[in-house]
Amino acid sequence: MDLIIIEGGKKLNGTIDISGSKNASLPMMIASLLTKQTVELNNVPNLSDVKTLKHLLRILGSEIVHNNRLIKIKTEKIIHTLAPYDLVRKMRASFWVLAPLIARFGSAEVSLPGGCAIGIRPINMYLKIMEKMNVSYAVENGYVKAKSKEGLRGSKITLDFQSVGCTHFFLMLAVLAKGDSSLENSACEPEVVALGRMLQKMGAKIEGLGTKRINITGVESLSGLSIQVPSDRIEAGTYAIALAMTGGKLKLNNINTTEIDILIRALESTGVETYSSNNSILLERKNGPILSTNIETAPYPGFPTDLQAQFMALMTLSNGISRIKENIFENRFMHVQELARFGANIELEGDLAIVKGVKCLIAAPVMATDLRASASLIIAALAAKGTTSIRRIYHLDRGFEELEKKLNGCGADIKRIQDE
Repeated sequence: MDLIIIEGGKKLNGTIDISGSKNASLPMMIASLLTKQTVELNNVPNLSDVKTLKHLLRILGSEIVHNNRLIKIKTEKIIHTLAPYDLVRKMRASFWVLAPLIARFGSAEVSLPGGCAIGIRPINMYLKIMEKMNVSYAVENGYVKAKSKEGLRGSKITLDFQSVGCTHFFLMLAVLAKGDSSLENSACEPEVVALGRMLQKMGAKIEGLGTKRINITGVESLSGLSIQVPSDRIEAGTYAIALAMTGGKLKLNNINTTEIDILIRALESTGVETYSSNNSILLERKNGPILSTNIETAPYPGFPTDLQAQFMALMTLSNGISRIKENIFENRFMHVQELARFGANIELEGDLAIVKGVKCLIAAPVMATDLRASASLIIAALAAKGTTSIRRIYHLDRGFEELEKKLNGCGADIKRIQDE
């Protein structure tokens, strides 16, 4: 199994082109199951999660051609309606295939989801959506077995909280349901909007994307299309935080700066200077201290939970005390014990982390616990004194394309080696 070795203490200077969004690519790939025609997705990142999903789609009946970052998917027939545990356990997003399978075939059997261990994330709301839309189901032997004998029926649904996954799921069910559907308390994340716009271009009738209420009038069928996957705001945010940690000057290209506006403001509060243009941002941190800054995660447009671990790593070297409150997932502080191995001073009080800045971090062997936690360890290691080894980096490969190449091109010293 591979591990990453980082020699810390080097400033970042250069330019990074941001890849396509993992969190947009996956639901857009799954939505290809809703049509018999070819769906062409451009700017899909080369990630292990994408590879896993391609395998699953092929099992279900998709023909896939993948050339660099261009993926063509055609699912003329659904040949299997079983999504097995061995694949679904690897990432939660694969559970969403349940929606297009029901819409196209009328029944499906999908394993309960897996992915990063960052919270319980129950499927209760998914089951509620199906029940409201005329789908009967049973949960047996670790699988959800669902049928819609008389077809999907539009319904009014209210989510208990703003769930990105449930909003994706609703969109893919409702577009082919009979009649009108509405979703109250829907997620507003850019990745939800990206999926909705894709479905609109395929012929779906959707209103309210990017708001807390989405209305859909079902159609009989959807067509194929060619569409660009948007850039990854979490990748962009991660590199921006890395610059704030190491110092230097970094330009990030191919991004929508408005999508990370709240992070930009937070980084400015820490002492980073920023200069934004239409699709890029230049960030610079000079030799001054990292100023302590409080954050609180929230649904979009609030501070992303997917950047919380990275920002906490930054605050370990701040000049004071910062408070980081996690409001989305109840178990997303597992990186704390690993950051402590660098010498970080962090106290936990339930969903609140109190970070007392230290003068320096000292390199140590550490282990990634989930995708975004792995990024926080990279950031800490870039600034730590000495050589850090990071194990279980398969988490990193789920969400960051060519991370070593991109950072090394800006002055970092990162090597991937085979663990003995």
